[in-house]
Amino acid sequence: MIKDILTNKCPHCGKGRIFNEANIYFNFSRPKMNEYCPNCGFNYQKEPGFFFGAMYVSYGLTVAQGIITYLIASTFFEEKFDLRIIGIIAGILLLLSSFNMRLSRILWIYLFKNYSR
Repeated sequence: MIKDILTNKCPHCGKGRIFNEANIYFNFSRPKMNEYCPNCGFNYQKEPGFFFGAMYVSYGLTVAQGIITYLIASTFFEEKFDLRIIGIIAGILLLLSSFNMRLSRILWIYLFKNYSR
Protein backbone atom coordinates (compact mmCIF):
# COMPACT_ATOMS: atom_id res chain seq x y z
CA MET A 1 0.00 0.00 0.00
CA ILE A 2 2.85 2.43 0.74
CA LYS A 3 4.28 1.79 -2.72
CA ASP A 4 0.88 2.59 -4.27
CA ILE A 5 0.67 5.84 -2.28
CA LEU A 6 4.15 6.94 -3.32
CA THR A 7 3.57 6.00 -6.97
CA ASN A 8 0.23 7.83 -7.30
CA LYS A 9 -1.88 4.69 -7.81
CA CYS A 10 -5.59 4.15 -7.30
CA PRO A 11 -6.49 2.78 -3.83
CA HIS A 12 -9.09 0.46 -5.33
CA CYS A 13 -7.29 -1.28 -8.22
CA GLY A 14 -3.67 -0.16 -7.76
CA LYS A 15 -3.29 0.52 -11.50
CA GLY A 16 -4.84 3.85 -12.45
CA ARG A 17 -3.32 7.19 -11.47
CA ILE A 18 -4.94 9.62 -9.07
CA PHE A 19 -3.17 12.62 -10.64
CA ASN A 20 -2.64 12.90 -14.40
CA GLU A 21 1.07 13.54 -13.94
CA ALA A 22 3.35 10.53 -13.61
CA ASN A 23 5.83 12.54 -11.49
CA ILE A 24 4.16 13.94 -8.38
CA TYR A 25 7.39 14.70 -6.53
CA PHE A 26 8.90 17.83 -8.04
CA ASN A 27 6.22 18.95 -10.44
CA PHE A 28 5.51 22.65 -10.03
CA SER A 29 2.63 22.86 -12.48
CA ARG A 30 -0.96 23.15 -11.38
CA PRO A 31 -2.08 19.66 -10.33
CA LYS A 32 -4.60 17.95 -12.56
CA MET A 33 -6.47 15.31 -10.63
CA ASN A 34 -8.66 12.66 -12.21
CA GLU A 35 -12.24 12.61 -10.98
CA TYR A 36 -12.47 8.85 -11.52
CA CYS A 37 -9.86 6.12 -11.86
CA PRO A 38 -9.15 5.60 -15.56
CA ASN A 39 -8.80 1.85 -14.94
CA CYS A 40 -11.62 0.83 -12.57
CA GLY A 41 -13.84 3.93 -12.36
CA PHE A 42 -13.28 4.48 -8.58
CA ASN A 43 -14.61 7.93 -7.58
CA TYR A 44 -11.81 9.93 -5.95
CA GLN A 45 -13.98 12.82 -4.78
CA LYS A 46 -16.74 11.46 -2.58
CA GLU A 47 -18.59 14.75 -2.06
CA PRO A 48 -18.10 18.50 -2.58
CA GLY A 49 -15.44 19.77 -0.20
CA PHE A 50 -14.04 16.27 0.35
CA PHE A 51 -10.44 17.47 0.20
CA PHE A 52 -10.74 20.18 2.86
CA GLY A 53 -9.53 17.59 5.35
CA ALA A 54 -6.41 17.04 3.26
CA MET A 55 -5.29 20.49 4.38
CA TYR A 56 -4.76 19.09 7.89
CA VAL A 57 -2.65 16.27 6.47
CA SER A 58 -0.65 18.83 4.47
CA TYR A 59 -0.16 20.91 7.62
CA GLY A 60 1.17 17.87 9.49
CA LEU A 61 3.56 17.05 6.65
CA THR A 62 4.78 20.65 6.58
CA VAL A 63 5.39 20.76 10.33
CA ALA A 64 7.29 17.46 10.23
CA GLN A 65 9.40 18.64 7.30
CA GLY A 66 10.11 21.93 9.06
CA ILE A 67 11.30 20.15 12.20
CA ILE A 68 13.47 17.75 10.23
CA THR A 69 14.95 20.62 8.21
CA TYR A 70 15.71 22.52 11.42
CA LEU A 71 17.42 19.51 12.99
CA ILE A 72 19.57 18.96 9.91
CA ALA A 73 20.36 22.64 9.30
CA SER A 74 21.19 23.42 12.94
CA THR A 75 24.15 21.02 12.81
CA PHE A 76 25.85 23.35 10.31
CA PHE A 77 25.68 26.46 12.52
CA GLU A 78 27.53 27.25 15.74
CA GLU A 79 24.58 28.86 17.49
CA LYS A 80 21.55 26.74 18.25
CA PHE A 81 19.00 29.36 17.10
CA ASP A 82 20.69 31.09 14.16
CA LEU A 83 18.25 33.26 12.19
CA ARG A 84 19.65 32.00 8.87
CA ILE A 85 17.98 28.66 9.59
CA ILE A 86 14.55 30.30 9.13
CA GLY A 87 15.42 31.12 5.51
CA ILE A 88 16.59 27.57 4.90
CA ILE A 89 13.40 26.13 6.39
CA ALA A 90 11.23 28.52 4.35
CA GLY A 91 13.05 27.61 1.15
CA ILE A 92 12.73 23.87 1.72
CA LEU A 93 9.05 24.15 2.61
CA LEU A 94 8.40 26.28 -0.47
CA LEU A 95 10.08 23.66 -2.67
CA LEU A 96 8.05 20.85 -1.09
CA SER A 97 4.68 22.65 -1.10
CA SER A 98 3.51 21.24 -4.43
CA PHE A 99 4.54 17.73 -3.39
CA ASN A 100 2.79 18.12 -0.01
CA MET A 101 -0.47 19.12 -1.67
CA ARG A 102 -0.43 16.08 -3.93
CA LEU A 103 0.69 13.64 -1.23
CA SER A 104 -1.86 14.94 1.29
CA ARG A 105 -4.70 14.39 -1.19
CA ILE A 106 -3.47 10.88 -1.96
CA LEU A 107 -3.23 10.09 1.77
CA TRP A 108 -6.72 11.54 2.33
CA ILE A 109 -8.17 9.32 -0.42
CA TYR A 110 -6.46 6.26 1.05
CA LEU A 111 -7.69 7.17 4.54
CA PHE A 112 -11.33 7.12 3.43
CA LYS A 113 -11.12 4.22 1.01
CA ASN A 114 -13.67 1.45 1.52
CA TYR A 115 -11.56 -1.56 2.58
CA SER A 116 -14.41 -4.10 2.36
CA ARG A 117 -13.50 -5.61 -1.01
